[in-house]
Amino acid sequence: MNNIKTRKSPSRSFGRKYWNKPDRVAYLFMLPSILVLFVFAIIPLMACLVISLFDMNIFFADTSFTGAHNFITAFQDTRFWNALLNTVIFVLFEVPLQIVIGLLTANALVKTSLFNKAARSIFFLPVVCSMAAVGIIWSILLDTNIGFIPYLLEQIGIHNATFFRNAKTAMPTVIAMTVWKNFGYTMSILVVGIQGISQSYYEASEIDGAGKAAQFFKITLPLLKPTLGFCLITNTIGSLQVFDQVYVTTQGGPQFKTETLVQYIYKTGFNQPYNLGYACALSVLLLVVILAVSLPMYKNMFINQN
Repeated sequence: MNNIKTRKSPSRSFGRKYWNKPDRVAYLFMLPSILVLFVFAIIPLMACLVISLFDMNIFFADTSFTGAHNFITAFQDTRFWNALLNTVIFVLFEVPLQIVIGLLTANALVKTSLFNKAARSIFFLPVVCSMAAVGIIWSILLDTNIGFIPYLLEQIGIHNATFFRNAKTAMPTVIAMTVWKNFGYTMSILVVGIQGISQSYYEASEIDGAGKAAQFFKITLPLLKPTLGFCLITNTIGSLQVFDQVYVTTQGGPQFKTETLVQYIYKTGFNQPYNLGYACALSVLLLVVILAVSLPMYKNMFINQN
């Protein structure tokens, strides 16, 4: 029998040659993530921008184009400004506290001893719990009638400790709960950053007679700036979108003292009067705020440094 030789298709051969390069085949591996990002982030963002220009409820009934009317209404809405102010207050206190506590804890537990590993694991445990579950637990612990913490305070003479029900203490309590839950994440990142600093710097400083405090401020902090910048930006963006802990514990009360911007958006769009167009306009304004805060931080901490 005659040997039959099969010839490869030119298109198939060209395709293999084209994709047989690392810089090109990388796009194939990125494709699933790009599709997920496009479907669940880009398309909803574009839809939000479009819906913000309409007077529309959640049932898509009685839809009418209003242009910038929703944005003008937002600037005249005192409740929007109150929610924005509460969000800013939350960010200004929660982010620095989380980073400072995470940094001090990371610096204290950076060595790879058995105790330090166990302590880092314990501090990281709240991070893997959902914020809703953490909020329910804190609500029970701090409840005036059945809470364990108010009971202990009564034993030392402090009566009627109302944490989430008091307009003066509700926001500080939410901030403390959030820091308690999330500082383990910041600690873990900073531990890796500190461990990446060469030990030769510390050895040379010890020869020069530098103490632990001098090493921390003169070596650790300056060389940890990129990691601290990453933590600052990510924590700020996350804090500007605070929702779960407020929704579970206070529902924005008392007297709207803990109502944040995301919760106000949720109440506007998914509760009465189901004003989806106005909620999308508020979401766009929140996006503008996040970009206005995060982009200058990114530029100052990374681009200028490079």
